[in-house]
Amino acid sequence: MQLISQWLPALGNSAVVVILGLGSLLVAPHAEASAVAEPCGLSKQDRPTITRDEWGIAHIRGHTDADAVYAMIYAQAEDDFPRIETNYLTSLGRLAEARGEAALWQDLRQRLFIDPDTLKADYQRSPIWLKRLMQSWAAGLNCYLSTHPDTHPSVVTHFEPWMALSFTEGSIGGDIERVALPELEAFYGGKPAPATASIGGLNPRDLQASNGIAIAPARATNGHALLLINPHTSFYFRAEQQVTSDEGLNAYGASTWGQFFIYQGFNSRIGWMHTSSGVDNVDEFAETVISAPNGTRAYRFGAGTRPVATRSVTLSYRKEDGSIAARTFTTFSTHHGPIVGERKGKWIAVALMNKPIPALEQSFLRTKQADYASFLRVAQLKANSSNNTVFADSKGEIAYLHPQFVPIRDPRFDYRRPVDGSDPATDWNGLHDLASIPHVLNPPNGWVMNTNDWPWTAAGKNSPRAADFPRYMDQAGENPRGLHAAQLLESQRDFTPESLMVAAFDPYLTTFARLIPLLVAAYDRLPQGDPVRAALSGQIEHLRTWDYRFGLESTQTSLAVFWGEALWAACLPAAKDAEMTIWDYAAERATDAQRLAALREASQRLLEAFGSWRVPWGDINRFQRIDGSITPSFSDANPSIPVPFTSSQWGSLAAFEPSRHSGTKRRYGIRGNSFEAVVEFGPKIRAWAVTTGGQSGHPSSAHFRDQQQLYASGHLRAVYFYSADLKGHTKRIYRPGDSNQTQ
Repeated sequence: MQLISQWLPALGNSAVVVILGLGSLLVAPHAEASAVAEPCGLSKQDRPTITRDEWGIAHIRGHTDADAVYAMIYAQAEDDFPRIETNYLTSLGRLAEARGEAALWQDLRQRLFIDPDTLKADYQRSPIWLKRLMQSWAAGLNCYLSTHPDTHPSVVTHFEPWMALSFTEGSIGGDIERVALPELEAFYGGKPAPATASIGGLNPRDLQASNGIAIAPARATNGHALLLINPHTSFYFRAEQQVTSDEGLNAYGASTWGQFFIYQGFNSRIGWMHTSSGVDNVDEFAETVISAPNGTRAYRFGAGTRPVATRSVTLSYRKEDGSIAARTFTTFSTHHGPIVGERKGKWIAVALMNKPIPALEQSFLRTKQADYASFLRVAQLKANSSNNTVFADSKGEIAYLHPQFVPIRDPRFDYRRPVDGSDPATDWNGLHDLASIPHVLNPPNGWVMNTNDWPWTAAGKNSPRAADFPRYMDQAGENPRGLHAAQLLESQRDFTPESLMVAAFDPYLTTFARLIPLLVAAYDRLPQGDPVRAALSGQIEHLRTWDYRFGLESTQTSLAVFWGEALWAACLPAAKDAEMTIWDYAAERATDAQRLAALREASQRLLEAFGSWRVPWGDINRFQRIDGSITPSFSDANPSIPVPFTSSQWGSLAAFEPSRHSGTKRRYGIRGNSFEAVVEFGPKIRAWAVTTGGQSGHPSSAHFRDQQQLYASGHLRAVYFYSADLKGHTKRIYRPGDSNQTQ
């Protein structure tokens, strides 16, 4: 029996198809009958191994990259198959088959850009090495389903290799999700949008997420480069894994459920941390559409017209009685992209990156590189549209990279708004070369960082200058976490892995350090007889002496957070109208009356919920994991643990985004720090990490919440990167398809 990479056939080779349970699995031509009886058609010695450490982390070992991918995705399915399936229902535009008719518009949005027939053709023309990885990916998932009959997929009972091309970029909130659903529904639903719907314009990119910091050897006590990997996403968004092969693959880190590459992580030579970028590379074009008497449509372009392309899209959806129905849409597009809505008589087309093959190539290949030069060669694929990258390697190099997919545009036009699609001058004109995109390599200050903010502070005084680049290179601006990170990095010289971990959880809240003095000053300006003085005197004195640091016992943190939320709500509409960030608007344009009214509102809300406005932050801010559902439930009656850090909007580097839920007084986190690692690139890798809650999505697993206390206290556990590290910490060694596995 051959190895997986050998028996997965090259395109066009004949193969026997064997049905095993829920999955159709490819096996070698003329396979021995006895071999077919083995799990998934593989003899035991031919299957890659999965080693689970004491935290349930899967360490994959395969002879080839394809072998490793097979076991990697199998292990992910063991840990949380529902999240894998949900991600592919979303990326394939099939979510309504599970969730019902309400999800049709999300599916239609996806299918405007992602067409299954096109992806199948893309798969056919993919390079053979990538095709083998996709084949192995599908075989691994189908092996899991065939050997786990108690797993009941909601829709997808069989995975095909081409499906991997629908989900090629691991960040939270892809480019397609920037298309607003209310406007899409209004256009293709044939009815006006509800008056309350917020339509018009792209959804903003999610920029609450992630910190990356790289320290050069000159700033490190041990003389080795250091890297902080700190994505902020919805909780349980990624799996922690190590994936190795005899073909040079040896990557450790966070992999988005269902993908076969480490999205944020490191190998024995390099490390990479991605942060969502504020680059403007998703644009709207206002098309002037002309209808002919025969029903055909054209749009103006230059001195002439071009035909509007049409395509029929049929979507299935689950009805309330469980049966499946279908709805067909006629969709439209121009050379700029699909039509997603209509504004003021103009049809709106959206242009964005749609390069599934290069995107999947870049996502996988970068995990195998050995230094900055090789990492940059992979970046020449220019198929990363949404992520900044903070980089470090064992040679001591550190770098900041901007997304590589940046269309060249005429700087006369403001691409933050729809541009005139009839004017050829507004068209994209190829892509920027990497040298013309903001980047930093080995700056003299000895550090680089990004916190989803602009690149103009990535290396302090050694950062790129905004004046040297088109304004579409960034629309995010500065943020409080960026200010916080810069203060920490500028004030310390001799970093160790331990001190970098401490910095990652530094409790200083830069937003409140900026805003609270303005609140106190507003109070101090009140006339002596003003009744507001008496009403707020206790709260003001409580905040006046605060050091702006979060803590479990800090009652100032609670009051400040509730005050900040009230002030945000009062200022946000005006901030949007003024095209200012909310923190700048709150600091520069909020009135004394607004600041004081927000404090009264915050005090009242705390009093109503907790009986006092003096409430320890740890009594309010909680981590709780009750079940493994995609949309978790929360209850004050169930156990939970306190978390000291706050939302990133207040400048907390360690982010915990709590939300109020129906029937609860306490707040429970739903996103924020989701995987955190610190890596030292010495002669041998040393690394530490923590994952939100635990590795497994099964409540019955010992690894469902075994990391929650580490997570909440800001402690990272040792990473077992080498085989020798695993000695004494191994709980199980097995192969995909083995029976009697428990996790």
